[in-house]
Amino acid sequence: MVLTRADIEKIASLARLRITVDEADGFASQLADILRYVETLEEINTDGVEPMAHPIEQVNVLADDVSQDSSPREMMLRNAPNCDKEYYRVPPVLCD
Repeated sequence: MVLTRADIEKIASLARLRITVDEADGFASQLADILRYVETLEEINTDGVEPMAHPIEQVNVLADDVSQDSSPREMMLRNAPNCDKEYYRVPPVLCD
């Protein structure tokens, strides 16, 4: 497939990219190489191959959601640079 500069400029416009004429010419050859590679992949016989989202079967690897006690407040506040007896103290971050 031959890509023209107009094709590249349209693709760049759709992607909201500003490119120069020199970049468009460079991208034309790069995209042509990619399309040639995809054409070779289309020649592979995939009959009987089930579509998949990932090449390795995976299952949910998350831990069970179990309620448990948290760390003691005093221990957590020990490492705080600034705190009172119950809370972390941080500088205000409100803007006008």
